[in-house]
Amino acid sequence: MSAADHPTPPALADDGDTPKPVKAPPKSARRRARELALQGLYEWQLSHAEAGVIDAHMREQADFAKCDSAHYDALLHGCIRDAAELDELLRPQLDRATHLLSPVEHAALWVGLYELKHCIDVPYKVAINAAVELTKSFGGTDGHKFVNGVLDKTAGVIRPAEVQAKREARAAQQRR
Repeated sequence: MSAADHPTPPALADDGDTPKPVKAPPKSARRRARELALQGLYEWQLSHAEAGVIDAHMREQADFAKCDSAHYDALLHGCIRDAAELDELLRPQLDRATHLLSPVEHAALWVGLYELKHCIDVPYKVAINAAVELTKSFGGTDGHKFVNGVLDKTAGVIRPAEVQAKREARAAQQRR
């Protein structure tokens, strides 16, 4: 029997009723920068290599050319430089010591916290959501919930005016 003698299975037939796979939207340059920074921070935590060595390794990745390299530089080098300070900001919101965090969650928290602290052009909700999405992509099953909770509480400390204004706007909208 030839291939022509075999009918197409119903699940594969293009009859208009079969759902087609949905393509994910293309990743933004900022998202790629965050992903590469997270991977670099993960490597840094495990290898303790110098930032320059990790940076060179990340720049060799196939999709590096599609990332926002300035944002990547700020995140990777800023998080490594400020790791102790970022951990101090996180500590009041954590239920465990920072060395007990999974490396992915820890890196995602650093990325989110660095953006909250230093990237004022990034709205606080975007910084939190980006860190949550990183954790969903690279972390454990429920790690994103932990990252969301910690960064949400920390945002109120770092950007109190922005957080309060957002809460007031939401409350006003709910009263309508």
